[in-house]
Amino acid sequence: MTEKQNKRPRLTAKKKFEIYLATRGENAPVGEILRENGLHLSDLRIIEETVENSAVEGLKRRNSKVNNSEPVSGEDYNALLRQLDQKEKALADLAVEFLILKKNDQ
Repeated sequence: MTEKQNKRPRLTAKKKFEIYLATRGENAPVGEILRENGLHLSDLRIIEETVENSAVEGLKRRNSKVNNSEPVSGEDYNALLRQLDQKEKALADLAVEFLILKKNDQ
């Protein structure tokens, strides 16, 4: 066997995740899926552990961002309120213009 034939295929993260999902079913043909992808059961266990650990870490980070939001200064808050007010007025003006144009088309 040449060196190229002896190497296992390099799988992308997306492909590994697809393999993970494919093997999750109750009656999933795990052995067949592994053979099709040139993997062993130990490779699947590593993929499972990586996916599950990454999911837990991702959920932790998502929750920590919500809980650890930085306070906004009063000046920034007031500036945002002014911007919101300007945009609401502009939207109201556009709505009036739209109704006038629609009425003129009829």
